[in-house]
Amino acid sequence: MTSPVETAIRGVVTKGVLAVAGFNRERRKARKPNLFLEGIHAPLTEEMTVMQPEVTGQIPAALNGLYVRNGPNPVGPVNPAAHHWFVGDAMLHGVRLQDGDAKWYRNRWVRSNSVSAALDEPPVPGPRNPRTDVANTNIVGHAGKIWAIVEAGGYPVEVSDELETRAHSDFEGTLGESYSAHPHLDPETGEMHAICYEAMHPDTLWHKVVGADGKVKRDEPIPVRHGPMVHDCMITPHYVIVMDLPVTFSMSAVLSGVSFPYRWNPAHPARIGLLPRQGTADDIIWCDIDPCYIFHPANAYETADGKVVMQACVYDHMFAPDNTGPDAVPKFETLTMDPAARKVTRTLVDAQSQEFPRYDERLTGKPYRYAYTTAVSEEGEAGFLTETRIFKHDLAKGTRECQDFGPGRVPGEFIFIPAHAAAAEDEGWMMGYVTDTNSSTSELVILDAARFTQPPVASVHIPQRMPPGFHGNFIRID
Repeated sequence: MTSPVETAIRGVVTKGVLAVAGFNRERRKARKPNLFLEGIHAPLTEEMTVMQPEVTGQIPAALNGLYVRNGPNPVGPVNPAAHHWFVGDAMLHGVRLQDGDAKWYRNRWVRSNSVSAALDEPPVPGPRNPRTDVANTNIVGHAGKIWAIVEAGGYPVEVSDELETRAHSDFEGTLGESYSAHPHLDPETGEMHAICYEAMHPDTLWHKVVGADGKVKRDEPIPVRHGPMVHDCMITPHYVIVMDLPVTFSMSAVLSGVSFPYRWNPAHPARIGLLPRQGTADDIIWCDIDPCYIFHPANAYETADGKVVMQACVYDHMFAPDNTGPDAVPKFETLTMDPAARKVTRTLVDAQSQEFPRYDERLTGKPYRYAYTTAVSEEGEAGFLTETRIFKHDLAKGTRECQDFGPGRVPGEFIFIPAHAAAAEDEGWMMGYVTDTNSSTSELVILDAARFTQPPVASVHIPQRMPPGFHGNFIRID
């Protein structure tokens, strides 16, 4: 445990580092346009409410709830030379569905202190990490509440089912140092598992479990080196999968004034850990893997011979230069962790560049058949989200289906929603936003998952361009 003296020293050092970083950030000069502030990525400048938006087709009557997606949208001017896509103020985009109808579309900033000040509003209540209070990456429903979440230190933010910010939260004083952008719900227990990190604590990760009551019931420290960026994790019946890969905290990047201080670090050994769910760091089975980076796995499961299998979108490197977004090309792979050999075997599933894998989350931690991904550009950072296709992978047959939305129509992450509690694995709907760069409008598109290549079942028309964001979910509201 950190002593009071160590805490005081770290506080002084942190204030000094942040002061230097802020000074240099203001003076950085752009060598090229920042693609994550222009074109399809250009931030919106207003909040909008559209009641009874136009619908094409027929929305399934069983889809009663809120589809909402989180992502970055700076509230005011930023220095293009210092800005990184991952750090902009959070904006939510939501569509409320009820009884086959679209009730409304709303976009709302999540109120950090800086957003409240920019909008001339009083700050919303609740505890914050003094270094950051922007929650711009994902949004989940848990314990009867809706949470905007982020990694690396920011606390969760509770929002209403009309996307108004209610309060910043530390889960009633139980959170500890930080949370994650990617918790995973165990469908058997109702608990959310996450691997968390905090930028100012580079020597520790934490396995945190949030119970069905919304309080942290496990907060297990995991010693690491170099401050690895651990964006996601996955769970199986016996393990939590910990991805300790060579993207790590860079003090030189901080001091140079960039807003996102993580870089490719060849000196950091790549490994994936199998942490027993109730075990300690001493119990982790670390498996070596060739240097790579993973933002997002799909699902994972255990085999009869004791191995752990996980599909994921895998990069050969990440954040190697001074960049403003992802700079490499992800391939869809199967990773097999062998606890006996302590090795990871990588097998290519699909060489097409793709990201944002999703699956039927009723099967989290169990064998599954279908995974859904979004195509991304083969050019890396130069056009990361400019592709027009999403994919359905049949992992049993080794085949892929494609839905192409047409020229200039760019999809984000699509999620799977089962038709009912006992539905088959692909019996349900795919749902996500598509931005039409031809007309500067957007749509919430609903596909029949079993008829993936067919035209949409329904589209909800949104009269503004929606910048690409990160992650969304459908939150049922009866």
